[in-house]
Amino acid sequence: MSHPGSFADLAVVGLGPAGRTLAHRAAAAGLDVVAVDPHPRRRWSPTYAAWVDELPDWLDPSVFGSRVERPSVWTLHERRLERAYGVFDNEALQSTLDLDAVRVVPGRADRLSAHSIVLADGTEVRARVVVDARGVRAHPALAEQTAYGLVVSAAAAAPALGGAQAWFMDWRRDNGAGRDDPPSFLYAVPLDDERYLLEETCLVGRPGLSQAVLKYRLHQRLRARRVPVPADADRERVRFPVQAPNSASATPRFGAAAGLIHPGTGYSVAASLSAADSVVRSTVDGTDVESSLWPVRARAVRGLRDVGLRALLRLEPRYLPVFFDTFFALPDQDQRNYLSARADPVAVSSTMWALFRRVPAPVRRTMAAAALPARRR
Repeated sequence: MSHPGSFADLAVVGLGPAGRTLAHRAAAAGLDVVAVDPHPRRRWSPTYAAWVDELPDWLDPSVFGSRVERPSVWTLHERRLERAYGVFDNEALQSTLDLDAVRVVPGRADRLSAHSIVLADGTEVRARVVVDARGVRAHPALAEQTAYGLVVSAAAAAPALGGAQAWFMDWRRDNGAGRDDPPSFLYAVPLDDERYLLEETCLVGRPGLSQAVLKYRLHQRLRARRVPVPADADRERVRFPVQAPNSASATPRFGAAAGLIHPGTGYSVAASLSAADSVVRSTVDGTDVESSLWPVRARAVRGLRDVGLRALLRLEPRYLPVFFDTFFALPDQDQRNYLSARADPVAVSSTMWALFRRVPAPVRRTMAAAALPARRR
């Protein structure tokens, strides 16, 4: 392979799920690809999951460590969702997204421009297209999701599940939170046949709930449900923005930093897996990466979802379970449209209108206010 200083077709900065996907798919398409990351062989530690039907056809289903055919939600009561949900096996996903045909350069990117990357040690990597896939850093201006979780055996998790296969959201108030406190919910999913992740989650906040608060609530909830927690249980701490920064960039972004994160759920891996080929095509054709990721219809959907995010941030705590109870009572296709239709503004707006018509008046007023343009100061 050529020296990192030679001129590649594509240079990808960051080898998280988004960057690794892009580098892998570009190399599979025959492009000369170089990837830069400080720790390119590091195994991913966060738990990643997706709706199974969101994944592209080229991805082997064996990348899932577990699959739940009918996950449950508890809003005001229990509902079963008719949609398969999968939790990734990170090692299997990384192996599937192999970088055998990619020139991997260990190092920290110091400066990026349209056609070059300068590393901290002065090494320069040059390419026809440079893409920044380093994710989004926490910032006070960005809404964020936070969570605190414990990994326990399937047997230990059983009392928390109460017969459900998994809890996508469980808003019951056995976590010690007051009626007017910022709410959090239990996310409980199998990692494999033997282990479950039990996680107290603040869906969105500016800022999100602290790790200390979430840890307290999780332990309160598990104590109430008589779930034994080993002292040496693995822990997961989560904090990430659910918004992309608005600042201009000299290079196109990909993944969460490009806005491929759903502001109402925090999910971005499936969207990045599905969108990688559009960036590859734009690199081959010499067209604009930003335009390939965000055609007019996709930008319209992003705007609609931003309205939804503003509504979630403004809702009084007691109405969040009511909001989601109404959402999950909608027809299955309407739910899919809002959660997964990235470039169908008609379908997304139809779901939002159906939700608006069904929620109680206080929630409807909040949603209407969120749709208004921001006031100028």
